[in-house]
Amino acid sequence: MSIFKDKTILITGGTGSFGKKCSRIILDEYEPAKLIIYSRDELKQYEMQQQFSQYKNIRFFIGDVRDKERLQLALHGVDCVIHAAALKQVPAMEYNPTEAIKTNVQGAINVIEASLARGVKKVVALSTDKACNPINLYGATKLCSDKLFVSANSYSGADGTKFCVVRYGNVVGSRGSVVPFFIKMKEKGVLPITDPRMTRFWITLEQGVRFVIKNFERMRGGEIFVPKIPSMNIMDLAKAIGPDCETKIVGIRPGEKIHEVMIGEDDARNTKELPDCYVIQPAFNWWDENSHEGRNVPEGFRYSSDINTMWLKNQELNKIANTL
Repeated sequence: MSIFKDKTILITGGTGSFGKKCSRIILDEYEPAKLIIYSRDELKQYEMQQQFSQYKNIRFFIGDVRDKERLQLALHGVDCVIHAAALKQVPAMEYNPTEAIKTNVQGAINVIEASLARGVKKVVALSTDKACNPINLYGATKLCSDKLFVSANSYSGADGTKFCVVRYGNVVGSRGSVVPFFIKMKEKGVLPITDPRMTRFWITLEQGVRFVIKNFERMRGGEIFVPKIPSMNIMDLAKAIGPDCETKIVGIRPGEKIHEVMIGEDDARNTKELPDCYVIQPAFNWWDENSHEGRNVPEGFRYSSDINTMWLKNQELNKIANTL
């Protein structure tokens, strides 16, 4: 409980699926002095205010991560930042690349510079499996964001703001996820499949939130934390959700991969394995003394959804789907 007790936390993009779940867990379990939701949509903030009306220590701050001056105002007195704001829909970002760059890259720069200016103690930025060896614009912007947050520790010094990154796969039930889409399409009796070979990493919203919170405790500054999570094939996913449905192959979308990778071979030389996750450690000369305990992964290691040792079983997915 001590990590957030009596602290002020700000969540960028706090009205999203992650932000709402994270807010509820922090408010219910960690006794913060204040939790600030920073986002740009007044309607979503209004709706979230109604849902969180029982909490007296939550505040709502309208603003965009593209606006550094507004961020600096919002970060006054803030101890910890969870950076969840992003434009993340792959096809939309392929069509609107400059918007993705403004939010995902310039927004990351603004969060870093405003946090340094305000003396924030710790910042955890959310990443995605698409940031590893990216082939789409969304993944490329998030890779750039990851690099910015890792290198930001060079500016903060030994006693300044600590920055790290959490990278994980598809969140079951989040907005835009294939799981609620399949549940909706099941009523029509036909599930559209982009490619029957496709595999993805899966994590629940609560698992993602708790993993982020855990890394606030063990971060030393500069790491990319990658949880050990299961994979599932898209055809198995379709059978689990709509066992009596037909499937229709519709073709892969622009910017999609067949399989997702969260750690590539080139990162393996800097990666350590812990019981619950992998840690990609920064390759900077200031890092050696901060190294995490754990075993080095083997040469040529790759953490990919198609060769994962953990697979999500149908009954496990059905149990998750029934809660959506």
